[in-house]
Amino acid sequence: MSLHIEARKGQIAETVLMPGDPLRAKWIAEMFLEDAFCYSDVRGMLGYTGNYQGKRISVQGSGMGIPSSLIYYHELINEFGVQQIIRVGTAGSYQKKVKLRDIVLAMSASTNSSINKSLFHNADYAPTANFDLFMRAARYAKEQDIPIKAGNVLSSDIFYDHDPKTFALWAKYGVLCVEMETAGLYTIAAKYNVKALTILTISDSLVTGERTTSNERERTFGNMVTIALDIA
Repeated sequence: MSLHIEARKGQIAETVLMPGDPLRAKWIAEMFLEDAFCYSDVRGMLGYTGNYQGKRISVQGSGMGIPSSLIYYHELINEFGVQQIIRVGTAGSYQKKVKLRDIVLAMSASTNSSINKSLFHNADYAPTANFDLFMRAARYAKEQDIPIKAGNVLSSDIFYDHDPKTFALWAKYGVLCVEMETAGLYTIAAKYNVKALTILTISDSLVTGERTTSNERERTFGNMVTIALDIA
């Protein structure tokens, strides 16, 4: 048991899927895992462990943003021995070619957060995905004929930007989409030598203004989850 996760030792698998939304964690457990049980509901941040095709898998909500998610990444790795974290989340498109419901594999994560500026004494650290997980995800998607995009994403501390055109600069340099956690995940995974990958589904577009509903974001996007479960 840790400060924010009330599981007992051994209740959490070595591989954990991590959506930001705890209700999406519940949906994944109910829809994809066999014999799933809830090991923690502290602060409403639900966590489950079950089986998928004979593999023991956990799924844990992380909350929104790097500060919240880092709490759970840190405790899962250091208190429960987790070896692989696969973020399954939503993102806003920055490119015309990245459309609603497209799947994005985050090769690397730019950020406007100051967390790594502080850690590396104002130098720029480049958080990147685990190569093995990335290649396995890309291979599985190709085998299953699931179209993917792959590249740099932005992990932003700002959800409601005062300047709606800020995304244009990031888009100019090839950033595919914006989300809120990956730079933190890839950094802490590197620190503790564990594997990490972010798989995202595009839920809205800053280019076209299109967006999915909150219910769709919570309960759909099954291709993203099946990719994550296959490589787990």
